[in-house]
Amino acid sequence: MNTVTIIGAGLGGLTLARVLHVHGIPATVYEAEASAGARAQGGMLDIHDYNGQIAVAACGLTDEFTGLILDGRQQMRILDKHGTVLLDKADDGTGGRPEVQRGELRQLLLDSLPAGTVRWGHKVTSARTLADGRHEVTFADGSVVLADLLVGADGAWSRVRPLLSSAVPTYAGTAMVETYLYEADTRHPATAAVVGGGSLGAMGSDKGIMAHRESGDTLHTYVSLTRSLDWFEAIDFTDPAVSAARVAEEFAGWAPEITALITDGDTPPVLRPSYVLPLEHRWARVPGVTLVGDAAHLMPPNGEGANLAMLDAAELAQALAAHPDDVETALAAYEATMFPRSTEIAVTSAEFEEAMAGQSEESATENMIKIFSELGAGESPFESRR
Repeated sequence: MNTVTIIGAGLGGLTLARVLHVHGIPATVYEAEASAGARAQGGMLDIHDYNGQIAVAACGLTDEFTGLILDGRQQMRILDKHGTVLLDKADDGTGGRPEVQRGELRQLLLDSLPAGTVRWGHKVTSARTLADGRHEVTFADGSVVLADLLVGADGAWSRVRPLLSSAVPTYAGTAMVETYLYEADTRHPATAAVVGGGSLGAMGSDKGIMAHRESGDTLHTYVSLTRSLDWFEAIDFTDPAVSAARVAEEFAGWAPEITALITDGDTPPVLRPSYVLPLEHRWARVPGVTLVGDAAHLMPPNGEGANLAMLDAAELAQALAAHPDDVETALAAYEATMFPRSTEIAVTSAEFEEAMAGQSEESATENMIKIFSELGAGESPFESRR
C-alpha cells in the first residue's frame, strides 16, 4: 500500500498514523500548527474502556497510557447553586473512564511515530479530486501533495469533508466559556474544596458550571450557556474583567465559591461555541478518501468526541491492514461500522440536550444526579436509553 496521507495531527490523525505504523503501513500527517507546542492542547480527557482505550490498545501503548492516568479524577460531584453537595460519587479505582491530560496523550502518540511522520506548518486551503482518482491537497504556502488515499482528521471545519459531503457545521445553540484557576488549594481554597478531587457539575436552567481538577493543582472550568450567537457577540471577550463579570451575571444568587470559578479566573475567559453536523451525517463512497472524528461526525461536547476519533482511526487502520490490496473494501468496511455508531451517539446526545433545555434548575439537577448515579463502570451516559 502507498503512503496514507492524513490531514490533522490531533488525537484521531495521530492514532491513525500510529496504528498504521504498527501494521507496517507508511503514513504522513500534515498539520497546520507550526510545531507540537504551538498552542495549549486543552484539559483532561476521560478515555473510556469501550472506545478510547480500545484504540490505545491497537496502538500498542496501553502500558505507557497507564502511566499518564491521574489517580482519583473519576470522582464526580454534583452541587446545587447554593453549594450543597447532592451527589459525591467516589473514585474507587474501578471505573472505566480514567482521566489523562490531552496534551500528554497527544505527546505519547507523537513520540510513538517515526521521525518526520508529521509535517508541521502545512495549513490546507483546498482539496480536489483529480481525473485519475487521486486527490490533490493545496497548502497555504502554495505547496501541493497528491494522495492515493486521503484521510481528513482535520476537525469541525475540515477541508477534506467537501470531497465527500456538502454538510457544514451549524451552531448548536450552546457555547462554553473556559477559564482556569491555578494553585487552587492555596489561592482559592473554598472553591477547591467545593470541586473536590475530580469533577464538579452544577446545573441551572439553560446554564451550568463544570470544573475538573487537573494536574498541578489546577481547576479547569467550562461554563455552559444556552444563548444565541448574537448574545455572545455583544460581550467584549477581549476584556477579561468585563467578559468574566458579564458571564457571572447569569449566575446571580449562586454560591460565591462556585461563581469564583468564573470571577477569579487566572486566564482570560475563552468563548467556545458548539457546532454540530447533521445527526445522521454520512456520504456515498468516494474512492480513496474518508474522514475520522469531528470531520465525520461533529457533536456537542459530550465526553465522546476524542474517544470516537481515536476509535475511528484505529478501526480504519485495522481495516486497511486487513485489506492491503483493496483499499475500497477497507474504506467501505470502516464506514459501515462508523456511521451507525456515531449516529446512535449523536441522536442520543441530542435527545439528552433537548430534554435538559428549558428545565428548571431543580429538574436539571435531578436529571444530572439520576444519570450519573446510575452510571456504571465503562458505561456511557449517551448510550441509547430508548
